[in-house]
Amino acid sequence: MTGQPKNEADMSNPDSFIEEVTEEVRRERLFQMFRRYGWIGITAVVLIVGGAAWNEWNKAKKAAEAQALGDAILSAAEAGDAAALDAVPVEGEAAAVVAFLASAEELASENPEGAMTRLQAIADNTTLPLAFRDLAAIKRVLIGAETLDVATRREALTPLAVAGAPYRAVALEQLALLTLEEGDTDGAISQLNEILTLEEVTQGLRQRAAQLIVALGGVPAN
Repeated sequence: MTGQPKNEADMSNPDSFIEEVTEEVRRERLFQMFRRYGWIGITAVVLIVGGAAWNEWNKAKKAAEAQALGDAILSAAEAGDAAALDAVPVEGEAAAVVAFLASAEELASENPEGAMTRLQAIADNTTLPLAFRDLAAIKRVLIGAETLDVATRREALTPLAVAGAPYRAVALEQLALLTLEEGDTDGAISQLNEILTLEEVTQGLRQRAAQLIVALGGVPAN
C-alpha cells in the first residue's frame, strides 16, 4: 500500500483534527453571525458616510446663509438708512452688529437720542457677550457727553473699569476725563496713571494718557 487515505492520516493526528474541526466551527459561527448581524456593519458604514456627507452639506449651507446675511447687511448699510438695517432678519450677535450700524446711521442723521436708545438696548441685553454690551455702553456715554450729566456717565462707566472688563482702559480714560471735568486734577492724573500700569492697553491710548498727565502737570508712571 502506498499510504493511508488523507482522512485516516489526519485522524492519526488528533491535534490536527481538532484544529480543523475547531476552525470549521469558527467559520460556521462567523458566517451565521454575519448573516444575523451583518446589517449592523452595513448600517454603520451608511451612517458614517451619510454623516460625513451631511456635515459637508451643513457646512456649505451655513456658509451660504452667512454670506447671504452679510450681503443683506452690507446692502442695508449702503442705503444709509437705519430703517433698512432694521428690516434685515437677524438675531443674536448678528442683531447686535446691525444695531451698532443702525446707531451710527442715527447719529449721522443727527439723531443722537435714537443712537443712544439703540446702544442702551445692546448694553442691557444680557444674552450678548460682555464685549458687545460694554462697547455699547461706552459709545452711548461718548455720544451723550453733552446731554448726560456727569453722575449718569460715571455710573455707566464705573462697572466697565473693573479688572477683567474688556474695555477697562478706555473706561478708565473716560472716567479720568469726567474727574477732570469735575475739577479734580490730581484724581484725573491718578486714574490716567492707572491706565499706564495695564498690560492690555494699546500704544495709542498709553501715549494719549501720558501726554495728558504731562499737560496736567503730573508725572507718567513707569
